[in-house]
Amino acid sequence: MLRRKVYRIHKAGNIEDLKLTEEEISFPKENEVCIKVHSIGLNFADIFALTGLYSATPKGSFIPGLEFSGTILEKGKAVKKFKQGDKVMGVTRFGGYTEYINIDSNYIKKLPTDWSLEEGAAFVVQALTAYYALITLGNLQEGQTVLIHSAAGGVGILANRIAKKYNAFTIGTVGSAKKLSVLEEENYDLGIVRDENFAQRLKDSLKQRELNLVLECVGGKIFEESYKALARGGRLVSYGAAEFTPTGNTVDFFKVGLQYLFRPKIDPLELVTANKSVMGFNLIWMYDKYEELSQLFEKIMRLNLPPQRIGKIFPFEKAKEAIYYFQSGKTIGKILLNV
Repeated sequence: MLRRKVYRIHKAGNIEDLKLTEEEISFPKENEVCIKVHSIGLNFADIFALTGLYSATPKGSFIPGLEFSGTILEKGKAVKKFKQGDKVMGVTRFGGYTEYINIDSNYIKKLPTDWSLEEGAAFVVQALTAYYALITLGNLQEGQTVLIHSAAGGVGILANRIAKKYNAFTIGTVGSAKKLSVLEEENYDLGIVRDENFAQRLKDSLKQRELNLVLECVGGKIFEESYKALARGGRLVSYGAAEFTPTGNTVDFFKVGLQYLFRPKIDPLELVTANKSVMGFNLIWMYDKYEELSQLFEKIMRLNLPPQRIGKIFPFEKAKEAIYYFQSGKTIGKILLNV
């Protein structure tokens, strides 16, 4: 048996309770591979799970982390598509913050030959999120107008790249004017700051254009104003609520309670009258549908997207420092841990 270092929290609630520990890992099962992890991608779900705000969080002790890349060390006897030494990228329903991981081979893909292992760990979860929101749910059509929130983040960057394959007119929003240059580099058509003048900024950006699709992950007033701006027949796809992100190592339940109490509410009758659609999804609930996920991933890879933009890489031993940095809202692109 191998011994591995992992980050484990025995009960969700406080990020400071996340501890680096050592434990044994068994030989992979019949359909599994054992991967020597090289890079780990951070996601907002990690923060929500660690602080206990995520409904999918395992009960009791768990290892956070949803995506990784690495090299196959061992494989089960039923695994035929991979061999020892293959460089792969993959997703897991928790368990990613580790040196070694055993995982069903259905949840890994070979790393493109011209990608680094860091780029592999930065891609899978956010590419699937962006594609599912834009295409599967959003039904993006050629030349439509798309509003993408958190546009300089991992999902936002990939969403824009995918939308551009459909010749969409893309408007990106960021929380700070310092990030607008990133949107220019990523070929967004327009970029706006989510400040107290957001509604007017959005109206000015649209001019005579109809807003056909919104990728929404902020919540609160931003959700509300984005919905109002939708054209008839428009779709808003919600895949997160960044306004609920804890700013410290624990949750301020009074603040969260107020945010929850005053969250936007949509009247179903108004949806019919306005001819608008509001949809929501959480990629982790699709984890068991590996065939569907695999088909989606193949469609994504056929788009020939460039590898994800990597904002910053932290050493494995500084995982909590990376989490707090990710939590700050100052990040651009994907934040990684290197083992």
